[in-house]
This record gives sequence, C-alpha cells and structure tokens, in this order.
Amino acid sequence: MAIKTQVNQITLQECLANTDPKRLEDANQLIALFEKITQEPAIVWGKDIIGFGYYQYKYDSGQSGEWPLTGFSPRKTKLSIYIMPGFEHNEIVTLLNRLGKHTKGKSCLYINNLKNIDLAVLEQLIALSVKIMKVKYSEK
Repeated sequence: MAIKTQVNQITLQECLANTDPKRLEDANQLIALFEKITQEPAIVWGKDIIGFGYYQYKYDSGQSGEWPLTGFSPRKTKLSIYIMPGFEHNEIVTLLNRLGKHTKGKSCLYINNLKNIDLAVLEQLIALSVKIMKVKYSEK
C-alpha cells in the first residue's frame, strides 16, 4: 500500500497561499533557515509539509518509501518542526532545554511563535537532526 503523503502534490506557493500573515512570516523565516542548513530546496509533501532533502526507509514488514529528511508544517495554531530522529539523543535533549517555549511529540517539535524561542538553538537542533538522519540512513 502506497503512503498517501507524496512529494510535489502541490507547489510551495499553493501550500502557503492561505496561511495567516503572521504564520507566513515565520514560515518564510523557517524556509530560509532549513535551506541554509540542508542546502536543499523547499519541497511540499502532501498538502502542508515543507520538506528539505529526503531519506529512504524500509520497515521490517517490507514496506518502504521516502520521507523528508527534515522540514516543518505551518499549521494554524502551531508550527510543527520535524526532528526525524526523535528526542532521545542526549545532544538533542540538551538543545531542547535551551530552546525556549515548545512542546513535543514523537518526532514533532511544536512552536507557537518563533519569537518564543532561540533561533540559534533551533538551527543547531535541525542541523544535529539532519546529521543523525544522514548517518542512520546513509547508503551502505
């Protein structure tokens, strides 16, 4: 069974078209930050995930696919930033403790507003996340 969220289902402009102006400002700031860190262009996955780079995964069940190496979604109430290795690594935990106001899920970092966090720490966090993912999913 194919995953529903695919790359390039819509353009970046279409993804951001109905975004609240305040959220759009944060989204544009994040796009620049992610592009700087990853050296990859912003590509929309599904209808609202702005991804940078990708990795190929394969589950024990045999299901495989591609997913963004990192990225974010400018959701209505919060920014969802994808820290794909999750939050178990000691270095990631250390950075989270210095980040500022946030909540988290399994691999999602939720931020209400970029003004509530330390952007330099966010940059380090994203860069570390990408580094971990590249090592974990490097071609053998």
